[in-house]
Amino acid sequence: MSIDYEVEYNNRARVPEHPQIFARWEREAAAYRDETAAHAEIGLHYGPTARQTIDLFYPAGDRAGPLCLFIHGGYWRSLAPAMFSHMAKGLNAHGVTVAVAGYDLCPQVKIADIIAQMQQAGLYLWRRFGHSFMVYGHSAGGHLAACMLATDWPALAPEAPRRLVPAACAISGLFDLTPLTRVTMNQELRLTDADAHAASPIGWPAPAGCRLEAWCGALESGEFRRQNRIIAEAWGKAGVSAVALELPDTNHFTVLDPLADAASEWTRRLVALST
Repeated sequence: MSIDYEVEYNNRARVPEHPQIFARWEREAAAYRDETAAHAEIGLHYGPTARQTIDLFYPAGDRAGPLCLFIHGGYWRSLAPAMFSHMAKGLNAHGVTVAVAGYDLCPQVKIADIIAQMQQAGLYLWRRFGHSFMVYGHSAGGHLAACMLATDWPALAPEAPRRLVPAACAISGLFDLTPLTRVTMNQELRLTDADAHAASPIGWPAPAGCRLEAWCGALESGEFRRQNRIIAEAWGKAGVSAVALELPDTNHFTVLDPLADAASEWTRRLVALST
């Protein structure tokens, strides 16, 4: 049976209440920025453009704990870091510092450019903090989190450690981008077949010895659930400690909700990945 990729990859159509979810994210993110104003740094620039920023959220008290980077989604063409400040809340409560990164959007740039920008953000954090960090990201950010895990860091900066990112959590991510060449949104993504292949982390050398958790919502489309499985299967066979998990009763957007809860099972999994 043929797959209707237009339907399978249109998350906003699958979740008609997404505008209300986005509005809630904005309220919760703003509230968390207000709550953490005394121990946060907002709008640090890791690159030259307006969107190449990092917001740092430190835990109250000791700042000597682990560091994590969160990368937002939006199909590489929408949304902004300011909608996701509360994604630091759960980890901050466990003594983890969280960086929330932004990037330029398609069609002004291509996905390969966004990958490069996230790599530069990673090097910025390494130079500032001097140690490795876990990356977690949602949707397009899940794709970028996998790319960060598989990056050859010394090839970008000879002084950088090979395992600058030893662990990642890719939430509702895409790891084989070739289906996106067949959907309407590619008018903005501008992926050729060659671009899609080159930007698909499932085709990159697997980061053997590293850890990957791939999560998605149990209510997501068949394609998103398939994408979640294939990265864990492929990399798991190649020496990555990899697992694919589905969050019960969650869709492509509500899958993020547990991360603002310090007591949730999913926040605890991130804490374990970060240490």
